[in-house]
Amino acid sequence: MKNSKVIPILIVFVFAVCSVFAQTADLKPEILKYEPFVWKSQAPSDCPFEGSETITGIKFLGIKSGYHYGDTWYPAWAENDTLYSPWTDGKTKRLDGYTDNSRSWVDPVHITTGQGIITGDDPLTMKAYSIGLHHKSPAFPYHGRYPAGSLIYNGTWYYGTYCLDPAGYTRYGKNDTINWPWMGPFVGFRYSKDYGHTWNECPHTPENPIFGESGRNAYPVKIGAPHFVDFGKNMEHSPDGKAYLVAHGADINDPDPKGAWNNSWITGDQVYLIRVIPSEENINDASRYEFYAGKDEKGDPVWTHDFEMIMPLLEWNNNMGCVTITYNAPLKKYIMCVTDGGNTYSKMNTYLLESDKLTGEWRLITYMKSFGEQGYFVNIPTKFISNDGKTAWLLYSGNYWDTVNGENNGVNPPGGHYGMTFQKIQLLINK
Repeated sequence: MKNSKVIPILIVFVFAVCSVFAQTADLKPEILKYEPFVWKSQAPSDCPFEGSETITGIKFLGIKSGYHYGDTWYPAWAENDTLYSPWTDGKTKRLDGYTDNSRSWVDPVHITTGQGIITGDDPLTMKAYSIGLHHKSPAFPYHGRYPAGSLIYNGTWYYGTYCLDPAGYTRYGKNDTINWPWMGPFVGFRYSKDYGHTWNECPHTPENPIFGESGRNAYPVKIGAPHFVDFGKNMEHSPDGKAYLVAHGADINDPDPKGAWNNSWITGDQVYLIRVIPSEENINDASRYEFYAGKDEKGDPVWTHDFEMIMPLLEWNNNMGCVTITYNAPLKKYIMCVTDGGNTYSKMNTYLLESDKLTGEWRLITYMKSFGEQGYFVNIPTKFISNDGKTAWLLYSGNYWDTVNGENNGVNPPGGHYGMTFQKIQLLINK
């Protein structure tokens, strides 16, 4: 009888210790320093873009930060000074020190996508963590459903998703393996008014997506994985109050398709541009969107509400893929990051373009052959651009598969890895 109160007290004590330990878990980023270097641009001979006369290359400043988390980080800068981002396919720590595990590939029904936060003003001292998983975005009749465009505007978080097929690990021919070779449609947006803690579900489905496209059996789509142009904090540098999205895609009349993976999550032939006034009423209404439809005789951009009239913003057959755009306000330049993902499992090439306007002309800053060497989901968060616009942090995930089809993927620049990798860069300005 004397020990009857000892056991409950001991249990409470152990629980309290464990809780304190979890709440003080280490969320410091992994930092690596190395010798700075300028990446040598090696553009293919058929590159259609003229070289930039103002930004002539990028220098890696020899410092990397990041986390071995899930991938698909596309931060949006909210008015409360916090970065909010989707993420998936891996484990990401929560603020309490425990871990969320998101899988956008597990099966067509039980798919999850994650919501994450990045706090702090410097990737060297930031804290990044998960704030939860979403379980209500099935992929059927496709097999994968992944995060795409993400925007926080006036306190509302818009979170888009798109579909992939036929499988993350797909046999091709006798000996080769490819990864999600068919891009599915962009489904639409769910949105949250409490920074990702609760959600209003997307009214569209993979069978009936917002823009009516179908990627079944490798049929090409134009707006598969759109990403919001990063205009800075709460979209402060939007030229007209509209949100713009950029996406990679392909056309059914392709005279020289790349292969079964011609239009995948990381490969394509064209870049497309669309825009909308962001609101809860507009974001899932296709009739509220305008689609870039080329230029008129005077060289002015043409916008249309008719999706069938959409035209590529840029085109480079068999050399385009996942695309993002950031507005560098101090330099008054738009910077586009494009990744050509090879055969989806191979080494990948990333190139940067610059322009004074979203509708061009776009000029080449650098072509980074075998960046990563398997770097993807490349973007430049505006929050970490310096006051003079000359330094920034390149965010990407790398090497989701080290060896496949007899090819080994190394690490370049140093420190890159799967999950969240930040590399500090300097834009080389031609004075």
